[in-house]
Amino acid sequence: QVQLVESGGGLVQAGGSLRLSCAVSGRTASIYAMGWFRQAPGKEREFATAVSWSGGSTYYADSMKGRFTISSDNAKNTVYLQMNSLKPEDTAVYYCAAVRRGRGSVYHPSSYDYWGQGTQVTVSS
Repeated sequence: QVQLVESGGGLVQAGGSLRLSCAVSGRTASIYAMGWFRQAPGKEREFATAVSWSGGSTYYADSMKGRFTISSDNAKNTVYLQMNSLKPEDTAVYYCAAVRRGRGSVYHPSSYDYWGQGTQVTVSS
């Protein structure tokens, strides 16, 4: 089992920045990649970004490329999501998730085996 705990959400004005953290514990050796997803009210869960557990590869949704940066610190078993130039449409609950090798595309939420509880990000205009 893998446990994930997000933190760092909050209220920020448009144009501001936030950094989310995801603390990872448990059987980390089974993890292939870590992803960040978001879900706004009434909308489906949306892929934001992912990073291989080794840190060698990163993946971004086109709409977030250039504004969001994912990184990982394996020594601390923590994954970060730096979000800059935030817009009101970025308002959502943000989830981190872990996918094991061979489970499917990192872009699809159905591939992920483990999820955090989510952290709310609200961007005011």
